Amino acid sequence: MNYILLQAAAPKGFDPTQILFFVAIFAIMYFLMIRPQQKRAKEMQRMLESLQVNDKVITAAGIIGRIVSIKPDKNVVVIEIDETNKIRVDFQRSAIVSILNINDKAVAQ
Repeated sequence: MNYILLQAAAPKGFDPTQILFFVAIFAIMYFLMIRPQQKRAKEMQRMLESLQVNDKVITAAGIIGRIVSIKPDKNVVVIEIDETNKIRVDFQRSAIVSILNINDKAVAQ
């Protein structure tokens, strides 16, 4: 009886299926987690690069306004949040979450 228990507890040799198992787990993680995140980051970067004056945007803080000017050297966007009082606020370009089209529907998120 002790011989059977010792044999079961003894370290086994190299098993190539273990490596295959870890490769499969990594592939699943890549396609379910890493790749979609990279895709979203590329879409966000493309949206931020396509910002133009007079685009209506939403910031990360939930502020809706119109882009008045873009300062590419400082990576800053000036947004007018109140047209009647001409209130303008500087935001980092990365604070822009989405661009709104004429019908106020989100174009990019």
